[in-house]
Amino acid sequence: ALRVLSVKSSILDRDAVRRVVSLLVEAEEAVDAASPSATSVQSALRVVDSFVVPRFHYDPIKKVFYEHTGRLALHGEAGDKAALYRDRYQVLLQRLARDKYFSKPAFESVMTENESCEITSIQSLVGCTGRRWIMGVISQLEERQFYLEDLTGAVPIDLANAKITSGFFVENTVIVAEGELLSSGIFQVNTCGFPPLEDRETSLSLLMGLDFFGGGVIPTEEALRLSSLENKAVNDMFVILSDVWLDSYETMEKLGVVLDGYESVEVVPSLFVLMGNFCSRPCNLAFNSFEELRLQFGKLGEMIASRTRLKEHSRFLFIPGPDDAGPSKALPRCALPKYLIEELQKHIPNAIFVSNPCRVKFYTQEIVFFRQDLLYRMRRSCLIPPTTEETSDPFEHLVATITHQSHLCPLPLTVQPIIWNYDHCLRLYPTPDMIVLADKSEQKAFKYTGITCFNPGSFANDSTFAAYRPCTKEVELSALES
Repeated sequence: ALRVLSVKSSILDRDAVRRVVSLLVEAEEAVDAASPSATSVQSALRVVDSFVVPRFHYDPIKKVFYEHTGRLALHGEAGDKAALYRDRYQVLLQRLARDKYFSKPAFESVMTENESCEITSIQSLVGCTGRRWIMGVISQLEERQFYLEDLTGAVPIDLANAKITSGFFVENTVIVAEGELLSSGIFQVNTCGFPPLEDRETSLSLLMGLDFFGGGVIPTEEALRLSSLENKAVNDMFVILSDVWLDSYETMEKLGVVLDGYESVEVVPSLFVLMGNFCSRPCNLAFNSFEELRLQFGKLGEMIASRTRLKEHSRFLFIPGPDDAGPSKALPRCALPKYLIEELQKHIPNAIFVSNPCRVKFYTQEIVFFRQDLLYRMRRSCLIPPTTEETSDPFEHLVATITHQSHLCPLPLTVQPIIWNYDHCLRLYPTPDMIVLADKSEQKAFKYTGITCFNPGSFANDSTFAAYRPCTKEVELSALES
């Protein structure tokens, strides 16, 4: 019904605006109450493909982020590769500058020089004596000699006796190092670690109005309403499976058991996330069974469609794996080719096919999905054996690395190529609420500084998968009995 609000003047005051807002909120709540499906998973869920994530650059002079305008080329120029490293570094530097331990003291008398952790630029190290803190990217400019590079210069480093924090120290990672410049010109590192993390809420408060995650900026009033709905969504659940081999009879049989199990529960899951690899063999130039794989996707569609409750009330999200069909191995990977999925779409028209990695927004909650065998490659590329002081669990070291680096894949580009102009799609700044690191390694879950991270395991190899409840942020690691 149309409601008219009378005002006494042509100038709107605060009370009039508040009345209009309250009427709009009442109207929306009435629609929600009348139609429960309006707030169902279809409206609560927003899936963001990597290739539509906005790109931001940091201006160190004005100390603000500004959005990149214009087209981003898939095949970048030499300057784009340099910009990739520069942008990564500046995101971490501006974060570090706000940390109370690394910011310059207001009064020089408060801290002595030895107590101050103020960052010294590498160019300024020349002629300096005593202990200094520097921040830079680990790079190998000469064979078997590692350097630390910042925006002003590079210095050779000696990590032989360095005391380190948790994480995998690989080439390309940004570190904060404390040490002394020797007369030989080598910076002797005593202690080093990753740049300290910043609380998600702090980052968001500084980036008000900027859509780093993708999916659009949510006004404060709308965010409060969505947060309230999120707290009420106690029945919503996501089921995540990785390595769903469509060409394996055993895997498809196990998938049928999982689908049957969720078909029979009182409230079916809101979302099923099926991640690659979707074939037991790599889909490379030697692979010649694409027509067969297309038909297998069709059989998967039939399998889902035969469970009527799941077809009607659940959504299905498909994310390609590192060995699935696609134009290249570089990240981010685009969605599965249309040719392969056409048969499946005939049975499940509302199935969602996205890039790897991809982002999902559930009401106000931000979730990142990434399918890559990252743990093995990070361990192989490690320059220093990880410390066992805080933890000896490799998965916990991996989580510490990607969260402190604010990047999903801080490996050298020679180990894992990245499309230069789309490196921002792998950024984890501000930190999301949840990160799914699907890997063929052992199933794990770890909550780190308020961020829920887990690996659902390999469904084809270990019969493992995971269920996630967004309302409570609880992860249930599951497995089928053999």
